[in-house]
Order: sequence, then C-alpha cells, then structure tokens
Amino acid sequence: MAVLAVAGDAHPFTPSGQRPSPAVFPSICFSFAILLGWGLGPAVAVQTLAVVVASWRMRHAVWRAAFNAGQYALALFAAREVARLAVPAGFAAGFAVTWRDVLAVAAGGAAWFLVSYGLVTLALRMRFGVRWWSVFRQGFAFEAVSNSSLLLLGPVLMAAARLSAALIPLIVVPLYAVSRMARLAGEQERQARLDPLTGLANRKALLLEVAERISLHAERAAKGEPSRLALLLLDLDRFKHVNDALGHAVGDRLLVEVGRRLTAAVRPGDMVVRLGGDEFAILAGGLHDIEAAREIADGVVQTLTEPVPLDGLPLDVGGSIGVALYPEHGHDFETLMRHADVAMYDAKHRGDTVAVYAAESDHNSPERLSLLADLRQVLEAPGAGTAEDVGEITMYYQPQIAIATGEVVGVEALLRWRHPRRGMVDPEELIRVAEQSAVMRLLTRRVVDDVVEQIAAWSASGLRLRAAVNVSVRDLHTGEIADQIADRLARFDVPPAQLQLEITEGALMADPRRVLATISRLDKIGVAISLDDFGTGYSSMQHLRRLPLAEVKVDRSFVLGMAVDADDAAIVRSMIELAGALGLRVVAEGVEDDRTWRLLYAAGCDVAQGWFYARPMPAAELASWLSRYRPLRPGPVQESSGRHRWPTASIRGLRVDQGRADVT
Repeated sequence: MAVLAVAGDAHPFTPSGQRPSPAVFPSICFSFAILLGWGLGPAVAVQTLAVVVASWRMRHAVWRAAFNAGQYALALFAAREVARLAVPAGFAAGFAVTWRDVLAVAAGGAAWFLVSYGLVTLALRMRFGVRWWSVFRQGFAFEAVSNSSLLLLGPVLMAAARLSAALIPLIVVPLYAVSRMARLAGEQERQARLDPLTGLANRKALLLEVAERISLHAERAAKGEPSRLALLLLDLDRFKHVNDALGHAVGDRLLVEVGRRLTAAVRPGDMVVRLGGDEFAILAGGLHDIEAAREIADGVVQTLTEPVPLDGLPLDVGGSIGVALYPEHGHDFETLMRHADVAMYDAKHRGDTVAVYAAESDHNSPERLSLLADLRQVLEAPGAGTAEDVGEITMYYQPQIAIATGEVVGVEALLRWRHPRRGMVDPEELIRVAEQSAVMRLLTRRVVDDVVEQIAAWSASGLRLRAAVNVSVRDLHTGEIADQIADRLARFDVPPAQLQLEITEGALMADPRRVLATISRLDKIGVAISLDDFGTGYSSMQHLRRLPLAEVKVDRSFVLGMAVDADDAAIVRSMIELAGALGLRVVAEGVEDDRTWRLLYAAGCDVAQGWFYARPMPAAELASWLSRYRPLRPGPVQESSGRHRWPTASIRGLRVDQGRADVT
C-alpha cells in the first residue's frame, strides 16, 4: 500500500479549478487504510513520503510541500481521534465489521476532510486576505466528492488486505474511476468557462478571475506594489450591419479574428473575454494608475484600425471601450462591470473610442436612482406637490429685458427643488436624472401646468408677461405636449402668444422628423418657439431655415466672455446679424455686467437676460421686483478708439447683491 500511495501521487489527478491546489492525490485512500489497520505513525510516514514525491514532480515550493505534509498529518490525527470515540480500542488491534465500526470510519473520514479543507481555507485567508466563507465554499462540492470517494475506499482496502495482499492491486480499478470522474468534471468546468466560437474565456470565467485577482491585488496593495486592476469593456461598431449584409457565418469569422487581435494586443497575463454578441472584455492587472489602463485601451483601438479581410472584402472594425479601475470604481465584479458599461456608452455618446468611468456620466448610480425616486414622489404628491421627506418643487422666474427700451418683455421659467436632505438640487442634475426616465413626462406636465396658471394669475392682476418654458427631447418625441398645452391654455383662458417653448439643437438632432412634427403643431396653436443655446449645437443654419422659430437665444458661454474676449464678441455679433436678417428676435442669456450689456446694445441684440438685471426669483418676489423696477435705457452710441462702439446709458438705480449688479 505504501508503494501504491507513492506511485499514485507521482501522477495525481489535476482537474482545472479555481483553488490554488486543486489536485486530488490517490495516496489519501492508502494512508487512511494504513491508519485504520496499522496506526497513526505508519500512516503519517507513508503520506509524508507521497507528498514529497508529488511536490517534486509538480515542482512545488518547499514551504508548500511542508504545508501539505503537515495538513495531511493533522487530518489523519483528527480522523484517528474521532474514530476512537466510537471504537475506543482503535482499529490497529483488529477490524470487526459492525455498524458501529462503519459509523466510526465515516466519522473519521469526515473529520479528515474538514480538517484538511479547513486548513487550506485558513491558509488562503491568511495569505490573500479574502473572506473566509467565500474561500471555503469555492470548490467545496468537488473536493468533498473526490476526497470522500478516496477515503471510503480506505476501509475496503484495509479489509481486503486482511484477507490477502493479492487483493490490494485491485484497488487500481476504482481509483481509475475516481481519476476519470475528476478529469471529466475538470473538462466540463473548463468548457463551461470558454466561449465556444472564439475559444476565449467567457463571462463566468471573468467573474471568477476578477474575484481571484481582487484578492491578489489587495495583497499587493499591502506590500506597496502596483495594485490597480482594470476592466475594459469593448463593444464593436456596425457589427449588426455585417451580419445583415453578409450573413452570420461571416460575422462569426469576424468575431474570431477580433478575438485573435485582442489576444495579440494585450500583455502576457491579461485576460481577453468574449461576453456575448459583439461585446468583449479585457482584464488587466498590476497597473499603477488609470493612464496605464488608457495605454492598453489605446493599443486595442490601434489594433482594430486595420480592416479585416474576409473573402476578399476588407471590413472596417472599430469599437468603443469603457474602462473601470479597481479599487477607484468598484470593489467587486458586478460594480466594475456596470461602471465599465456606463463608460462604454459614454464613449459611444461622445463619439469617442475610449472613456473612463465618471460618476457624472452614470445616470443609474444609487444616488441618482434615489434622487429619481424622490422626484417621482414629489411630482405625484397631492395638492401643491409637497412631501415632508422629499421637499417641494417650485418655479422661479428670471426677467427678460428689451435692451433698447429697458422694458420687461417676458420671463424664463426655471425649475427649483429644495430637498430636505440634499439642499437645493442642481437644476442641470435634476434634468439629467429625469430625462433618462418616464419621470420627465410628469415633470414637464407639472411645469406647464404651473407656468400657465401663473400667467393667468398675472393677467388677472393686470400684468401681461410672456413666459418661456424649457422642454426636453422626450417631450418633443410625441404630440402629447402639444395636446396638454392646448388644453391648459383653453382652461385658463391664456393667449397662446404668452407662452413660449425653448428647445435645444440637441433635441432637434435626436429625431428631426418627429420633433419637427411636434413643433409644427405648437406653431399652429400659436405658441412661439425659441432655439436655446444657439451656437453650441449642429446644423444651425439648416434649423434656422426650416423651423418655425420666433427667436434664438445666444448661449451664455459666448455672452459671458464677450467683454474680455474679442473672438466671443465677434461670434455674438455674427449670430445677432444672422438672426436679424432672418427676422428672428435675439435673446442673450448670461448678461452679468455693464460692459457686456453695452456691447450687446451696440451689436443690435433685442433682449437680454441675466444677473445684471435680476436673479431668478419666485412669482411673489417677481411682482414686488416689478413694482420697484425702473427701465434701464441706453443712451446714444459713441465711437471708441477700440474695435467696438460703446453706448452710454442712464441708470437710475443699481443694487449690488452677492457680487452681481441687480437693477432696482
């Protein structure tokens, strides 16, 4: 039995697995049989010799061989002590097959396995710092079955030896069965972690690899070594077009070639994964910072720039890559995967090839989802729409002033939400959160209702103002907003000319045909349309020619800089001249100082809006402000020595408030 134990461990069963020592050693059954028949000393001696031979053949380090020898010695000791509880005399004195003996052997085998497996788990926990339970359950089922099979052969082998030594070699047959079982299980496990088309690792393999590498990188971080782990998510562009035009067979060949190129592009030790369809992932470890991950991503992009020749047809292959870094962007597989996915779609949205995860691009982060839930609650709350735990939605209004006369010709309605825990929610953040969901429909309905009702209230008090409301892309994709506005205007008896909708060029580019249909309906109702953020979008000339616009709003990014930047000033003047030639009213937003106001007047701008006149304020405060307001009229234009003409003005009163001038 000692000879068979040593010979068996010279060729252990080595199925694939995630544990650092997945091999199954046949010596287990022989040493357990020797323990039952001849005592602890001979069993430990034979097991130690088998471990030495196996470690030499498998080129294990000395410390690992010593650990394995000690592990098995303690396991054999535990098995003997537990078995003695049932059979106090022990099995060395004789082996009588009774049910009590069978139970004692089973208990001893269980003790052997628990001690052996527990010591390995403890060693992994101490070496890599991973959670004990996650290490314990990983591979537990396979090793429990394989080791139990060997241990239960022990008493059978010992009983056979009592009858005749000639029966001992017959144990080779069941051992071969155990070996086959282990190899088949390993092969099935290996196949379960491979993509059948490309031969690359699949999502399951990536999940297991990330969990293992996170443990290794935690150890590296403790030693001060490079501890960043990057997950790169790649989505191919135009792959569906290849499938549709050339067939799935060509598409499959293209995926195989992409997998080959990715494998050649990454560093040794990096993992290339096909997640499914045209999505691939790369797991790269040992990085110093995000720039190292970007270099890998740039190398992948460069690899995919060369066309793939298939059947004489060169196919262009490109893609967008999202990068998430451990530990900055997540501490587990699911978080890293989700954040890499967010970054990848951010790259697609920006027309870029590589993007690193940024929280501001994550529209589905837990914080934003919580904010979205609170927003839905406040919009669905009864009455005025308030709720104790989510705050209140209110409308603020900023005056729009005719520059030439100083007359207040309208207001822009601006959304404000004071949250009880978050404070005043940034309006841009609020819109970004709402625009990605159906909550935007509720928000637009609420804003239109409030603004139309407020216009009616102002009219009843003798104040006639035009109010401008911003609408989103989602609002313009259906005709629902046109129906709603027509209904509210009729209900409150408000002339359509007193309501104006502001749209962005980005909304027009999203779906021009459907957006144009909605805008045309609004124009027929009599609601004026303003093109907001003019100069920052696309195809502006085409929009000005085709759309039923009443005005354009010069974006504040140009207006704010025109007093100190000659280029911004030239751009603003050009916009004003173009809009004027087309018969459109021009509104400049972001007017915050006297010099900008003068330049706009000299350029012929119609209306100005900004803190130079007044800050946004609630409706009640606006009425009070209007009662105190005195028109700010520019004087005759005087020529200056510079490149601009400067107007003079008579200002009856200015109030400086928080560093901004507010006309009183």
